[in-house]
Amino acid sequence: MRAFTIIDAEQRSDAWKQARLGRLTGSTAGKMLAKTQKGWGADRRNLMLQMILERLTNKPQESGYQNDAMRTGIEREPLAIAAYEAYTGYLFEQTGFLSHDTLMAGASLDAHLGDFEVLVSIKCRQPAAHWDFLRSGIIDAKAIAQMRHEAWMCSDTFREHHYVSWNPDFPDDKQLKAVVYTPQMLDIPEYEREALSFLSECDTELKSIDGWKAEAAGVA
Repeated sequence: MRAFTIIDAEQRSDAWKQARLGRLTGSTAGKMLAKTQKGWGADRRNLMLQMILERLTNKPQESGYQNDAMRTGIEREPLAIAAYEAYTGYLFEQTGFLSHDTLMAGASLDAHLGDFEVLVSIKCRQPAAHWDFLRSGIIDAKAIAQMRHEAWMCSDTFREHHYVSWNPDFPDDKQLKAVVYTPQMLDIPEYEREALSFLSECDTELKSIDGWKAEAAGVA
């Protein structure tokens, strides 16, 4: 049984941004898991503040900044999905936003198969990054965190996550490379523990404001 509701909104549209407000998402999962040698990193605290402010103001707190490489990646994404469909022989589906039914969490998938058994992350990388991935097949921590989050959101049916790097400027046989991750490789139970702990911290901090209101009322 799914634990989420599909919000039919085009990604990066106003309705999509509204659906994401105050929620832990795949694109922010890496910040939640950010650590230093001394413990949790500043990114985690900043993410918590962002989510709290979004819940209070009902407005996005992200800058929305896009550089040329980011814009190119967005423009190329449909072509990359088509290329991966040709490569695999599958026809993938796309959704707007998966909104968790009981938790302040959600995810925007690049593509999926069936009842979310197979998830796909499409990366339209710049030439140097694509070349590095062709040689190593290594996925950075932020991307791993995003895949873990998406797998957790779809954990009732999830079987595989396909990470795809694509660049059309390379020769035909080097334009695409995919790596497949299983539930065991992504350690969904451990990610769930981290996500639930983080969301609980957010709720506790947000509720602390009620105490300030009560105190102010008492003074008055």
